Amino acid sequence: MLEPSHNALLPAIPNKRYFIIGEVGELCNVKPHVLRYWEQEFPQLSPVKRRGNRRYYQREDVLMIRRIRSLLYEQGYTISGARLQLQTETTTAKSTPLALDLPDDLAVTETISPVPSSALLAYQAQVSQNMLNLVIKDMIRELEMIVLLLGKRA
Repeated sequence: MLEPSHNALLPAIPNKRYFIIGEVGELCNVKPHVLRYWEQEFPQLSPVKRRGNRRYYQREDVLMIRRIRSLLYEQGYTISGARLQLQTETTTAKSTPLALDLPDDLAVTETISPVPSSALLAYQAQVSQNMLNLVIKDMIRELEMIVLLLGKRA
């Protein structure tokens, strides 16, 4: 097991789309065989698998691994306890609306009223009409070009 003093010293996550298992191991200070084991134990952790069953982790996966690592190594959870904690966190996050604590001077004093459906329908109709006009103009230009080409042949 890793010493708790080393847990806060994780490197910054580079701005990349995908990470291979070795990179993730270095970013999270966890060995690749442990990562493969955690994939079996934690349903939240599912890297993209490509040709040859190679794993490609995304930024969210790296953050999840760091969270799992924190639960296991820093907070002392067991595997099943960490799994339950993560499930509880995701359930709570989905069911709890986002609440913002704003200072009084930044409090919202007005509410934004939704766009009336009649105004929205009128806008959509106008956009549709403008698109139709553009398509018709393009068709007319193409027909004019065809007429010119046919006139040159005759």
